[in-house]
Amino acid sequence: MNILFIGDIVGKPGRALTRTAVPTLLDSRKIDLVIANVENAAGGNGITRELGEAFRDHGIDVMTSGNHVWDKREALDYIELEPRLIRPANYPPGTPGKGHVVVTTRAGVSVGVINVMGRVFMAPLDNPFTVIQEEIALTRTAARVVFVDFHAEATSEKIAMGWHLDGEVTAVVGTHTHVQSSDQRVLPGGTAYITDVGMTGPHDSVIGVDKGVVLKRFLTGMPGRFDTARGDPRFHAVIVTADETTGRATAIERLSLSPADIETHANRGTEKL
Repeated sequence: MNILFIGDIVGKPGRALTRTAVPTLLDSRKIDLVIANVENAAGGNGITRELGEAFRDHGIDVMTSGNHVWDKREALDYIELEPRLIRPANYPPGTPGKGHVVVTTRAGVSVGVINVMGRVFMAPLDNPFTVIQEEIALTRTAARVVFVDFHAEATSEKIAMGWHLDGEVTAVVGTHTHVQSSDQRVLPGGTAYITDVGMTGPHDSVIGVDKGVVLKRFLTGMPGRFDTARGDPRFHAVIVTADETTGRATAIERLSLSPADIETHANRGTEKL
Protein backbone atom coordinates (compact mmCIF):
# COMPACT_ATOMS: atom_id res chain seq x y z
CA MET A 1 0.00 0.00 0.00
CA ASN A 2 1.07 3.60 -0.63
CA ILE A 3 0.56 6.38 1.91
CA LEU A 4 1.01 10.02 0.90
CA PHE A 5 1.98 12.41 3.69
CA ILE A 6 1.92 16.14 2.89
CA GLY A 7 4.26 18.50 4.76
CA ASP A 8 2.88 21.54 6.60
CA ILE A 9 0.32 23.24 4.32
CA VAL A 10 0.88 27.00 4.60
CA GLY A 11 -1.79 29.54 3.67
CA LYS A 12 -3.51 30.04 0.34
CA PRO A 13 -0.50 29.03 -1.83
CA GLY A 14 -0.23 25.72 0.02
CA ARG A 15 -3.96 25.07 -0.23
CA ALA A 16 -3.95 25.75 -3.98
CA LEU A 17 -1.09 23.31 -4.54
CA THR A 18 -2.78 20.67 -2.43
CA ARG A 19 -6.02 21.06 -4.35
CA THR A 20 -4.29 20.18 -7.63
CA ALA A 21 -1.61 17.75 -6.41
CA VAL A 22 -3.69 15.33 -4.37
CA PRO A 23 -6.12 14.20 -7.11
CA THR A 24 -3.19 13.90 -9.53
CA LEU A 25 -1.11 11.74 -7.19
CA LEU A 26 -4.07 9.63 -6.11
CA ASP A 27 -4.43 8.52 -9.70
CA SER A 28 -0.84 8.48 -10.98
CA ARG A 29 0.85 6.94 -7.92
CA LYS A 30 -1.95 4.66 -6.75
CA ILE A 31 -2.22 6.25 -3.33
CA ASP A 32 -4.28 4.35 -0.74
CA LEU A 33 -4.34 6.97 2.04
CA VAL A 34 -3.56 10.69 2.26
CA ILE A 35 -2.40 12.40 5.47
CA ALA A 36 -1.54 16.11 5.74
CA ASN A 37 -0.32 18.47 8.44
CA VAL A 38 -2.80 21.37 8.34
CA GLU A 39 -1.91 23.52 11.37
CA ASN A 40 -0.79 26.47 9.19
CA ALA A 41 -3.47 26.18 6.51
CA ALA A 42 -5.60 29.17 7.54
CA GLY A 43 -3.59 32.25 6.60
CA GLY A 44 -0.41 30.65 7.92
CA ASN A 45 -1.85 30.03 11.39
CA GLY A 46 -4.40 27.44 12.42
CA ILE A 47 -7.20 25.49 10.78
CA THR A 48 -10.92 26.21 10.27
CA ARG A 49 -13.86 23.91 9.71
CA GLU A 50 -14.40 25.32 6.21
CA LEU A 51 -10.82 24.50 5.20
CA GLY A 52 -10.89 21.11 6.87
CA GLU A 53 -14.00 20.12 4.93
CA ALA A 54 -12.41 21.37 1.71
CA PHE A 55 -9.32 19.24 2.38
CA ARG A 56 -11.53 16.20 2.86
CA ASP A 57 -13.25 16.97 -0.46
CA HIS A 58 -9.84 17.19 -2.18
CA GLY A 59 -8.93 13.66 -1.01
CA ILE A 60 -7.15 14.14 2.32
CA ASP A 61 -8.17 11.38 4.71
CA VAL A 62 -6.45 12.43 7.96
CA MET A 63 -5.32 15.87 9.17
CA THR A 64 -2.51 16.18 11.71
CA SER A 65 -1.39 19.34 13.48
CA GLY A 66 0.95 20.78 16.13
CA ASN A 67 1.51 23.84 18.27
CA HIS A 68 -0.53 26.13 15.98
CA VAL A 69 -3.65 23.97 15.98
CA TRP A 70 -5.46 26.34 18.38
CA ASP A 71 -4.60 29.58 16.55
CA LYS A 72 -8.11 29.77 15.12
CA ARG A 73 -10.63 29.73 17.96
CA GLU A 74 -13.17 27.66 16.05
CA ALA A 75 -10.70 24.74 16.01
CA LEU A 76 -11.62 24.09 19.66
CA ASP A 77 -15.11 23.04 18.56
CA TYR A 78 -14.20 21.66 15.14
CA ILE A 79 -11.66 19.15 16.48
CA GLU A 80 -14.38 17.63 18.67
CA LEU A 81 -16.67 17.24 15.66
CA GLU A 82 -14.10 15.91 13.19
CA PRO A 83 -12.29 12.77 14.45
CA ARG A 84 -9.95 12.80 11.44
CA LEU A 85 -8.43 16.07 12.64
CA ILE A 86 -6.00 15.09 15.39
CA ARG A 87 -3.66 17.07 17.66
CA PRO A 88 -0.48 16.09 19.51
CA ALA A 89 -1.31 13.27 21.91
CA ASN A 90 0.97 14.62 24.64
CA TYR A 91 -1.22 17.63 25.39
CA PRO A 92 -2.57 17.21 28.94
CA PRO A 93 -5.83 15.40 29.75
CA GLY A 94 -8.88 17.52 29.07
CA THR A 95 -7.49 19.10 25.90
CA PRO A 96 -10.07 18.99 23.07
CA GLY A 97 -9.63 16.32 20.44
CA LYS A 98 -7.52 13.18 20.32
CA GLY A 99 -3.94 12.30 19.44
CA HIS A 100 -4.71 9.33 17.21
CA VAL A 101 -7.26 7.96 14.81
CA VAL A 102 -7.75 4.65 12.99
CA VAL A 103 -9.12 4.94 9.47
CA THR A 104 -9.85 2.58 6.60
CA THR A 105 -8.18 2.95 3.21
CA ARG A 106 -9.97 2.78 -0.11
CA ALA A 107 -9.05 -0.92 -0.23
CA GLY A 108 -10.46 -1.61 3.24
CA VAL A 109 -7.16 -1.74 5.18
CA SER A 110 -7.07 -0.20 8.67
CA VAL A 111 -4.33 2.38 9.32
CA GLY A 112 -3.55 4.09 12.61
CA VAL A 113 -2.29 7.69 12.55
CA ILE A 114 -0.67 9.24 15.64
CA ASN A 115 0.39 12.85 16.27
CA VAL A 116 2.90 13.81 19.00
CA MET A 117 4.92 16.98 19.64
CA GLY A 118 8.51 17.44 20.73
CA ARG A 119 9.65 19.35 23.83
CA VAL A 120 13.07 20.71 22.81
CA PHE A 121 12.57 24.46 22.07
CA MET A 122 8.82 23.79 22.23
CA ALA A 123 6.04 23.99 24.83
CA PRO A 124 6.68 21.76 27.89
CA LEU A 125 4.09 19.08 27.18
CA ASP A 126 4.07 15.50 28.47
CA ASN A 127 7.00 13.31 27.42
CA PRO A 128 6.37 12.27 23.78
CA PHE A 129 8.67 9.25 24.12
CA THR A 130 6.40 7.67 26.73
CA VAL A 131 3.05 8.98 25.49
CA ILE A 132 3.71 7.54 22.04
CA GLN A 133 3.88 4.03 23.48
CA GLU A 134 0.39 4.44 24.95
CA GLU A 135 -0.92 5.68 21.60
CA ILE A 136 0.66 2.80 19.70
CA ALA A 137 -0.99 0.33 22.08
CA LEU A 138 -4.38 1.94 21.41
CA THR A 139 -4.02 1.82 17.62
CA ARG A 140 -2.41 -1.63 17.43
CA THR A 141 -5.65 -3.27 18.50
CA ALA A 142 -7.21 -2.18 15.21
CA ALA A 143 -4.35 -1.64 12.72
CA ARG A 144 -1.02 -3.16 11.75
CA VAL A 145 0.02 -0.11 9.75
CA VAL A 146 0.76 2.81 12.10
CA PHE A 147 1.92 6.23 10.87
CA VAL A 148 3.43 8.86 13.23
CA ASP A 149 3.68 12.63 12.65
CA PHE A 150 6.31 13.91 15.10
CA HIS A 151 5.90 17.68 15.23
CA ALA A 152 9.21 18.91 16.65
CA GLU A 153 11.90 21.57 16.32
CA ALA A 154 15.16 19.77 17.15
CA THR A 155 16.72 17.44 14.61
CA SER A 156 18.24 15.34 17.41
CA GLU A 157 14.86 14.79 19.06
CA LYS A 158 13.30 13.71 15.77
CA ILE A 159 16.10 11.28 14.95
CA ALA A 160 15.91 9.86 18.46
CA MET A 161 12.18 9.26 18.02
CA GLY A 162 12.84 7.44 14.75
CA TRP A 163 15.21 5.03 16.47
CA HIS A 164 12.90 4.77 19.50
CA LEU A 165 10.07 3.52 17.29
CA ASP A 166 12.04 1.52 14.72
CA GLY A 167 10.27 -1.79 14.24
CA GLU A 168 7.21 -0.64 16.23
CA VAL A 169 5.51 1.57 13.66
CA THR A 170 5.37 1.83 9.88
CA ALA A 171 6.65 5.40 9.60
CA VAL A 172 7.91 8.34 11.65
CA VAL A 173 7.90 11.62 9.74
CA GLY A 174 8.94 14.99 11.11
CA THR A 175 7.04 18.24 10.68
CA HIS A 176 7.20 21.81 12.03
CA THR A 177 10.46 23.31 10.67
CA HIS A 178 9.06 23.80 7.12
CA VAL A 179 12.47 22.86 5.65
CA GLN A 180 12.56 19.52 3.84
CA SER A 181 15.42 17.24 4.87
CA SER A 182 17.05 14.71 2.54
CA ASP A 183 17.62 11.87 5.01
CA GLN A 184 14.64 9.71 4.08
CA ARG A 185 15.30 6.00 4.61
CA VAL A 186 13.84 2.78 5.92
CA LEU A 187 15.45 1.96 9.27
CA PRO A 188 16.66 -1.62 9.98
CA GLY A 189 13.48 -2.60 11.82
CA GLY A 190 11.23 -1.61 8.91
CA THR A 191 10.21 1.92 9.93
CA ALA A 192 10.29 4.63 7.24
CA TYR A 193 11.84 7.86 8.52
CA ILE A 194 12.51 11.45 7.49
CA THR A 195 13.53 14.31 9.80
CA ASP A 196 11.22 16.84 8.15
CA VAL A 197 8.81 16.43 5.25
CA GLY A 198 9.00 20.16 4.55
CA MET A 199 6.42 22.78 3.64
CA THR A 200 3.67 22.84 1.05
CA GLY A 201 3.52 26.55 0.39
CA PRO A 202 5.52 29.59 -0.79
CA HIS A 203 9.28 29.04 -0.79
CA ASP A 204 10.22 32.59 -1.80
CA SER A 205 9.89 33.32 1.90
CA VAL A 206 11.23 32.58 5.35
CA ILE A 207 9.50 29.28 6.15
CA GLY A 208 6.32 30.55 4.51
CA VAL A 209 6.32 34.12 5.86
CA ASP A 210 6.96 37.27 3.79
CA LYS A 211 10.74 37.61 3.92
CA GLY A 212 10.69 41.40 4.17
CA VAL A 213 8.76 41.29 7.43
CA VAL A 214 11.06 38.64 8.90
CA LEU A 215 14.22 40.49 7.86
CA LYS A 216 12.91 43.69 9.42
CA ARG A 217 12.36 41.90 12.70
CA PHE A 218 15.88 40.45 12.67
CA LEU A 219 17.40 43.82 11.77
CA THR A 220 15.43 46.04 14.15
CA GLY A 221 13.99 43.75 16.79
CA MET A 222 10.60 45.36 16.22
CA PRO A 223 7.43 43.24 15.91
CA GLY A 224 5.51 42.99 12.67
CA ARG A 225 2.61 41.04 11.25
CA PHE A 226 3.75 37.73 9.80
CA ASP A 227 1.92 37.70 6.47
CA THR A 228 2.03 34.58 4.32
CA ALA A 229 4.30 34.95 1.28
CA ARG A 230 3.17 34.03 -2.25
CA GLY A 231 6.13 33.26 -4.49
CA ASP A 232 7.64 29.95 -5.61
CA PRO A 233 4.98 27.56 -4.30
CA ARG A 234 6.17 23.98 -3.85
CA PHE A 235 4.45 20.78 -2.80
CA HIS A 236 6.50 18.87 -0.24
CA ALA A 237 5.50 15.33 0.69
CA VAL A 238 6.64 11.74 1.05
CA ILE A 239 5.17 8.52 -0.26
CA VAL A 240 5.63 5.58 2.12
CA THR A 241 5.15 2.09 0.69
CA ALA A 242 4.23 -0.51 3.29
CA ASP A 243 3.40 -4.20 3.59
CA GLU A 244 -0.11 -4.18 4.99
CA THR A 245 0.24 -7.69 6.43
CA THR A 246 3.36 -6.96 8.53
CA GLY A 247 3.03 -3.21 8.98
CA ARG A 248 6.64 -2.71 7.86
CA ALA A 249 7.68 -0.05 5.37
CA THR A 250 9.46 -1.14 2.21
CA ALA A 251 10.26 2.29 0.73
CA ILE A 252 9.98 6.04 1.30
CA GLU A 253 10.14 8.59 -1.52
CA ARG A 254 10.57 12.33 -1.03
CA LEU A 255 8.62 14.75 -3.26
CA SER A 256 9.33 18.43 -3.99
CA LEU A 257 7.03 19.54 -6.80
CA SER A 258 6.34 22.90 -8.42
CA PRO A 259 2.97 23.57 -10.12
CA ALA A 260 4.63 22.73 -13.44
CA ASP A 261 5.97 19.47 -12.00
CA ILE A 262 2.48 18.52 -10.84
CA GLU A 263 1.09 19.15 -14.32
CA THR A 264 3.88 17.08 -15.87
CA HIS A 265 3.24 14.35 -13.32
CA ALA A 266 -0.39 14.23 -14.35
CA ASN A 267 0.53 14.03 -18.04
CA ARG A 268 3.07 11.27 -17.52
CA GLY A 269 0.75 9.06 -15.50
CA THR A 270 2.67 6.56 -13.41
CA GLU A 271 6.11 7.64 -14.63
CA LYS A 272 8.14 9.11 -11.73
CA LEU A 273 9.63 12.58 -11.93
